[in-house]
Amino acid sequence: MLPDEIEVKEITAKELKELLASPTPPLVLDVREPRELIVDGVIEGSTHIPMMQIPNRLEELPKDRMIVAQCAHGNRSYDVAAYLLMNGFKDAASLEGGIVAWKSLK
Repeated sequence: MLPDEIEVKEITAKELKELLASPTPPLVLDVREPRELIVDGVIEGSTHIPMMQIPNRLEELPKDRMIVAQCAHGNRSYDVAAYLLMNGFKDAASLEGGIVAWKSLK
């Protein structure tokens, strides 16, 4: 359960696409397992750190840039975004619907 002061923002695939085209694009953090990337593909330019490795690799992530966590359907990425917020990251969000929603964009 999240502390009351932590609210995870969820963004749609369309919103992410628009953000990636902006002058200050977010870092897309792919938290899926390596085999999932092979099967379902990736969002171009994303950074891959599997969910279970996040606690040991926080220093690799920028605290001064928006981070959008992404997984297959949006469940793991929601948990990772919450974890980032609880660990001092000010602007972390989850991609609603994950790579499935991203791949459905036309």
